[in-house]
Amino acid sequence: MSDTAGSPVRPQEAFQEKLREAFTDEMLHLIILPTEQCNFRCTYCYEDFTIGQMDPSTIQGVKRLLDKRLTGLRSLAISWFGGEPLLGRGVVEDISSHIAEAVVDEPGLQYEADMTTNGYLLDLPKAERFAELGIRAYQISLDGPQAVHDSTRVRVNGSGSFQRIWNNLLAIRASTLPVQVLLRIHLTPATLPCMPEFLAQVRDTFLDDDRFSVKLRPVERMGGPNDESIEVLPWAERAKIVEKLEKVLRTGPAVSEGPGHMDVCYAARPNSFVIRANGSIAKCTVALNDPANTIGQLLPDGALRLDNEQLSPWLRGWAIRDQDSVRCPYVGMPRSAPQLLQIDPVARVR
Repeated sequence: MSDTAGSPVRPQEAFQEKLREAFTDEMLHLIILPTEQCNFRCTYCYEDFTIGQMDPSTIQGVKRLLDKRLTGLRSLAISWFGGEPLLGRGVVEDISSHIAEAVVDEPGLQYEADMTTNGYLLDLPKAERFAELGIRAYQISLDGPQAVHDSTRVRVNGSGSFQRIWNNLLAIRASTLPVQVLLRIHLTPATLPCMPEFLAQVRDTFLDDDRFSVKLRPVERMGGPNDESIEVLPWAERAKIVEKLEKVLRTGPAVSEGPGHMDVCYAARPNSFVIRANGSIAKCTVALNDPANTIGQLLPDGALRLDNEQLSPWLRGWAIRDQDSVRCPYVGMPRSAPQLLQIDPVARVR
């Protein structure tokens, strides 16, 4: 990171800049869960699927919130999450259409939207429609070649999902859609032997198209029912394993983030909120079942009823100038009860 004169940005200067971005009321980031149901039952999933599709009063609340906030914003970011957000496609289109109409009257506003999806329902017509509505970035997970992927990212009926996801990706690859697709490829000890060949296939199929990129992520124990049986990469070896596999993917020279780079989790930003399908407001999309993660409620008129005592631990890193707490406020959060899970903080930065 450098300033306008090209000089390196010192860590304390980077912290101050991120602090300003996090606390400005000119930026708003909403992570919206249109449904918390899913058509997959991934073996390492931590969600419980007890909440269904977003109800009309919550949809209205999201719209009213945006109506109140758009004027004066210079940046609006919407992230669609779930469950599987494409099972709530109607909600996604409804709210996105409302935003698309509203931002026309705000020429100074930068609006961007992304979606984390398993990719099974993301055929080309849907991707085209979403692009019209401003959703132009996707994160889609793959666990390896078909035999591996289909053993872990299984559908509700127990069948595999790889080939349809791959075909959807190929259709986007063959199109001229102005989208970005991040392929999140999961790593476990058991899948490491097949990864070099699979990553070479991904590289040769997609990475000559600059709309596609890859992020390697070790599978974590996230508090799901199968945690005890999940094997994870040893902490001490992760960096070397990932670095070695990234060389397979590399199509050009490695890019260093520089000494001034600083990761900030969305959950540490006071201008970022998770709006769940039932209208409750959270900070983290991983700790959905932790009571500490519920910080308020979205009302039908668009008001946010926030509990400052619940909110303040998520923001503590800024006050104490602790970069680890800013990077992942859930790890090490002060509490009277034990944490529900332990995760790699890097895995949560978006």
